[in-house]
Amino acid sequence: MVGRPRSQQARRAILEAALRLCERDGYPNVTLKSIAEEAGTGRQTLYRWWDTKADLLLEAMTDLVESSRAPSQADLETFLRETFALAEGVVGRVVAGLMAEAQSDPALAERLRERLIGPRRDALRAVLERMPPPPGADLDLLVDVIFGVMWYRLLNRHAPLDAALAGDVTALVARIAASPGPHGELPR
Repeated sequence: MVGRPRSQQARRAILEAALRLCERDGYPNVTLKSIAEEAGTGRQTLYRWWDTKADLLLEAMTDLVESSRAPSQADLETFLRETFALAEGVVGRVVAGLMAEAQSDPALAERLRERLIGPRRDALRAVLERMPPPPGADLDLLVDVIFGVMWYRLLNRHAPLDAALAGDVTALVARIAASPGPHGELPR
């Protein structure tokens, strides 16, 4: 038996309600019941389309990040400025909640890597490849370093994720690219 197709209007209302609640109440305090009430839909609609709150919010994040992506030809600073601006808002709080849940749910961790983290890593790597990268550069390590700064600030909230940080990280990458290692290449 095939269920009714999703109403795009109901889907959008549910995803927007979930984000509003996460922004207001925080990821851990949001339930499927509260999302259904906020969206004006029945819980059965949510359960028909998503198995868990994490799945629903992963879809909301994927949609939001895809619609907010920097142009594919963005330079590093523009890419980071836009990425950090997203992470500083509700996106950061939701993704941090998803990451926390993923620590004890390997299937969610895999979905998160496939649908959100992996595509963002690929996009940053593409930006770095256009710079062009220094000879011998380990671009995957550089991606980890750049996103590591973002995650550290996102999780610890000790300093802002802002345009100044985007400029600082861009300058750091430029210095790394300009300074070869002891044998004329970047360490791997």
